[in-house]
Formats: sequence, C-alpha cells, structure tokens
Amino acid sequence: MASKKVIDMRSRPAFLHDFYGKTRGTPEFEVVKWLNGRVGSRDLEHFTHSKNIDGYLRDIKETRITAAVVVGRDTPGIKHSNDEIHELVRGHKELVGVGSIDPHRWGVKAAIDEVERAVRQLDLKAINVEPGFGSPLCKADDPMLFPIYDACAQLGVPVSIMSGPTAPSLDMVTPTAVGHVAKAFPKLSIICYHGFYPYVNEIIGVAFRWENVFIVPDMYIFAPGGSLYVEAANGCMRHQILFGSSYPFRPMGQSINDYRTLGFAEGVIDDVMYGNAKRVLKLGV
Repeated sequence: MASKKVIDMRSRPAFLHDFYGKTRGTPEFEVVKWLNGRVGSRDLEHFTHSKNIDGYLRDIKETRITAAVVVGRDTPGIKHSNDEIHELVRGHKELVGVGSIDPHRWGVKAAIDEVERAVRQLDLKAINVEPGFGSPLCKADDPMLFPIYDACAQLGVPVSIMSGPTAPSLDMVTPTAVGHVAKAFPKLSIICYHGFYPYVNEIIGVAFRWENVFIVPDMYIFAPGGSLYVEAANGCMRHQILFGSSYPFRPMGQSINDYRTLGFAEGVIDDVMYGNAKRVLKLGV
C-alpha cells in the first residue's frame, strides 16, 4: 500500500525565517514547538535539523522525499521575495519553488508583472496568495485578486491559497470564497493549503462541486475532524487530496509514515502522496 514516491506539497526550512524556528530562544521558536505538539509531532525540535541548506536537504534525502515544495509568502509579517525562493531551490532537483504575491501591497499591474516574471523567468511552479493574512484582511474572492487568478490561468500555473485556524479572523478564510473563484476560473487549478481547517466539511463540499479545487490538509489531517479528508479521497475526490508535511511544523518522516496509517485505500495513497501533486504542478519528477 505504501507509495513509492512522495511529493511534499508544503515545506519550508527553519533557516528561511524566524517564524519557522530559525533562532533558538525567540518567541517564534517556542511557537513552532507548540504547534508541533498540537499536531502530534513526537520530536518537538526536529526542525533544528534545517538550520542550513545542507541540513534541510539531508532531511529530505533521509526521508526519501522525491520533491519538497518550498512555498513563498508575501504578508505583512513574513515576506520571501520570489528571487529568494528561486535562489533557494535553484540547482536542487529535490526542491520546487512556489512564488507569492500580495496585490494590495504591489498594486494590480505590478503584481501581474511580477507573477509573469516569477513563472516565466524564475520557473516557479505556482503562485501563493494569502488574503486572510494580508493587510487589509480579505477573502479569496476579493476583486483585487481576480487579475492574479486570471494571469495564472493564462500562464497555466496553479494558485495556492493559504488558510487555517491561525488566521487573524476565521471569517476571512471561509471556503465559500474559494467556490466563487473556482466558478469564475474553471481552468485554474486552486490549491487549498491547510485544508481550510477547521472548515473541513465546507471545503470538501466546494471541492465536490468544483474539480479544479485541490486540498492539501497537511498537518491538520491529524487534528479533530481530519478523517473527513481521508474519506473524501477514498470516495470521489481521489485526485483532489494531496500530501503535505507542513514542515517545520511537523516532521517530514513522521508525517509520511502517519499518512500511511490513516486509512487511505490501496492505490489512493499513491495519488495522494505523489501522483496528484505531479499532475497539478506539472512536475517532471
């Protein structure tokens, strides 16, 4: 039943930012440990392995991950330039870069230009937006985001949308808005990070209706109610649920092993762990 290959759809090394546990003794370091404990990590300081690129790559190699997707962020608190993500993944076949953009900060025209540059020149495989974590806070169907969605659809790359219970307001990360986007852009692949937890039923309902919606439950599949993601994959959404460790907030190896014990049907596990991500991101791995 075990998948032979694994694509980790959500991974960030600790050295990338204090938010990921870069600096011991900081409040952020303790928050990373706390969140690891909340989602069942056995080693609360595993992320210290990735204090540099060599340690990060070693963890990936030792857990036999085929490719780890490094997701950029563009929020008031965390900014990774697309050039930074490009430089991090460049030359490492086991790393895949995802760019990010906040049109409220850039302005629409500049944001579209940057999306095109990130995809065409930097070879980033998707564009991440975080409307519920930005300034101002907004939902995924905010009109400022529609030109970004259109640009990604024209470029043939997915959009990923950040969600989750750590958002400043859960009102801003409701799956209903994703449904509006999926309807408006039926040819756009929409990747939903953190599985839009705690709105598990709701995001599954959106993905049931719109087959261009893909759910990455990552660490929240281990939270209360997470079994519904497995049920969805074992049903009609076999090709819409994707694996992510959410490293550094959960260990890579433990997450892979734990996913394999959650009850995914035989054959389905290969799609969840590898095949779906390869197809959605159009990876040659």
